[in-house]
Amino acid sequence: MTTVTSPIAGRAIGLAAVPDPVFSGAMVGPGTAIDPVREPSEALSPVDGVIISLHPHAFVVVDSEGHGVLTHLGIDTVQLNGEGFELLVNKGDTVARGQAVVRWDPTAVEAAGKSAICPVVALEATADSLGDVREDGDVKAGDTLFTWR
Repeated sequence: MTTVTSPIAGRAIGLAAVPDPVFSGAMVGPGTAIDPVREPSEALSPVDGVIISLHPHAFVVVDSEGHGVLTHLGIDTVQLNGEGFELLVNKGDTVARGQAVVRWDPTAVEAAGKSAICPVVALEATADSLGDVREDGDVKAGDTLFTWR
């Protein structure tokens, strides 16, 4: 079983509340979303694994069981072309849970007219393979968001 922890501090809101139909409809996969604390911070790896996809606004870590977890920093943030984001690792790197992957500023994202909400998604998973999904309440970076069987 894979335990997926929060890459950022904020408030869990669930995928249904994400202002993007691709995420809210769980088309990418099931999971949850975090409304982040409005301060510059580092997004952390939600699992131990390898970075297989890395963009300023999003990254995917695949663990030893082959589970890929997408962390998407904000909505439509690809349109910011990396502005306000700083990569701290490289694609192909092995990372530990809790290791900083991207430094970003949710306030700058909002100032650019984008949502700062962060989906955390279990790629290619079925909804019934996830357990204990956090969809409300405050979370700290490193708190458990869901388990993946």
